[in-house]
Amino acid sequence: MIASRLVTSQIWLITGSQSMYGQDILDQVADQSRQIAERLDGSTEIPVEVRWMPVVTDADSIARVLSDANTSTECIGVIAWMHTFSPAKMWIRGLKVLQKPLLHLHTQFGVELPWSTIDMDFMNLNQAAHGDREFGYIQSRLSFPRKTIAGHVSDPDTRRRIGSWVRAALGRAEQSALKVARFGDNMRGVAVTEGDKVEAEAHFGVSVDTYGVNDLVDVVDQIRPAEVDKLVREYEHTYRVAAELLPGGDRHTSLRHGAQIELGLRKFLQDGGFHAFTTNFEDLGGLRQLPGLAVQRLMADGYGFGGEGDWKTAVMLRTVKVMAEGLPGGTSFMEDYTYDLTPGRERILGAHMLEVCPSIAEGTPTLEVHPLAIGGREDPVRLRFVAAPADAVIIGICDMGARFRLVANEVRVVEPNAELPRLPVACAVWEPLPSWSTSAEAWLMAGAPHHTVMSTAITTETIDDLAVMTDTELLIIDAATTVRGFQHELKWNDVYHHVAAGL
Repeated sequence: MIASRLVTSQIWLITGSQSMYGQDILDQVADQSRQIAERLDGSTEIPVEVRWMPVVTDADSIARVLSDANTSTECIGVIAWMHTFSPAKMWIRGLKVLQKPLLHLHTQFGVELPWSTIDMDFMNLNQAAHGDREFGYIQSRLSFPRKTIAGHVSDPDTRRRIGSWVRAALGRAEQSALKVARFGDNMRGVAVTEGDKVEAEAHFGVSVDTYGVNDLVDVVDQIRPAEVDKLVREYEHTYRVAAELLPGGDRHTSLRHGAQIELGLRKFLQDGGFHAFTTNFEDLGGLRQLPGLAVQRLMADGYGFGGEGDWKTAVMLRTVKVMAEGLPGGTSFMEDYTYDLTPGRERILGAHMLEVCPSIAEGTPTLEVHPLAIGGREDPVRLRFVAAPADAVIIGICDMGARFRLVANEVRVVEPNAELPRLPVACAVWEPLPSWSTSAEAWLMAGAPHHTVMSTAITTETIDDLAVMTDTELLIIDAATTVRGFQHELKWNDVYHHVAAGL
């Protein structure tokens, strides 16, 4: 398993004030901001530690704490709140060096005003309505990217929105040091799975390196039979295993080969510090099977994956896995495969050759072996299941040449119309918003990919927060989308990004 970022990550709450109100007021500011941090830290909606930082009252202390945030390996983002009035010129130097995501929380300590006892001491202390407007101005003046949330921390929706932003910050932190192993190259002749790996590292921080498939085979061949025995027993206790794959069955050797590939692949990734990887059925070297079961189980453990050398989707899958950790639902590699175009109930059937993550499964998957018409190897073992009904988001990433583009479609995963007895792979069926035709037309106009990430755990709000943090274009297809409006948005985005690139 990959170590959890939830355990080691922190969000720093930094409260701004100034010295003109006197020490008594500053002591109250410190005490009340500490209580706000403790309330956020103790909430179930926010998945990491919220750490209170001492109140800042001048340019030097602001620059110092924001520089410390940059160098801290634990800090993944900063929440700023102006409890009193904090003159914004003293924030300029600090904001100019801040490299971690920023959330501007517009709140106050109390909910209701004590109308009968309000005096100027109370007004001087509780003036976020004043101070946060000053802070908002300087962020806009500096064109500083940030999330702004207005609401009291006692409101569950405020905490939910903060939690969504925190999860995006987790994803951004993962991307900034993510290593991806590509076994082989892209599927020959395919355009959308290509991309600029140098720009990906410059833009996201992601390092993408290619290895010969036989580098992996060397590790697979070193796996001991006793290790395979142990993993096969784990399969038997975890899944409904087809009789032919059980010990003594006619195809038990196929299961052992699949287990050996999983153990070797897992060791290669762990030894190299890789959290995402790709495979390609056109380049299998000495592997006896296309990795199916191995990929599915590694995805379930949090690894990112992309088929046919699709490293960009592998990056996004790992990012979403990190953002979704601890939430109900699942996240999987996915591909739009075919349609049911029954008028009024159009649906998409998504699958892949083998590699769909069991985190989205309804019930216990079956472990089976079936022929694969491509790849030229032995029949691969795989988990077979249907995705559980849920609201979901489908996310695609593509390289547009001048920039990376994210496209997200809100969908509803549903039960298949009927049993699928002859489909030998895991699959999902969904109804896209706002309708199949509008969704498909918008997706195609955006040039979005056929490989995607499906998540029933996160929402488009978290993806939107991530896009802001990474300065990445995002197009959302949801219930409000129209084809004409989407066409206009594409044009506006082209203008904005071409102008912004020259600034």
